[in-house]
Amino acid sequence: MKHWNGEGRRASVNRALHLRREIEIFEEKWPTPSSPVALMPSFAWDQLERQLTDLAASPVQAEMVTHLVSATRKLAPFKPPEMVMREILCLTWVLLDENFHRGDTAAATT
Repeated sequence: MKHWNGEGRRASVNRALHLRREIEIFEEKWPTPSSPVALMPSFAWDQLERQLTDLAASPVQAEMVTHLVSATRKLAPFKPPEMVMREILCLTWVLLDENFHRGDTAAATT
């Protein structure tokens, strides 16, 4: 069993509060539609990972897919579906960006 010290608990609580605030801001900007809407087809996380890997602009970006999808998946149950969809779209943008260079701060600022 993992022993949590006060500092570790505070960090966990702060991360949870930060996540909660992100969700509140998102929901204020994008409220849930009040009328019924047509739903998207469902797909599995491994299918998303497979497709993003295939679409990645470079081998470096393809290597990032597993970690990015895993991070998105871990927090998805706590977020509104539309927020998760937006994060997936952002991941796709990064993975398709032929000018993206991981760790290259000069490229990120130009």
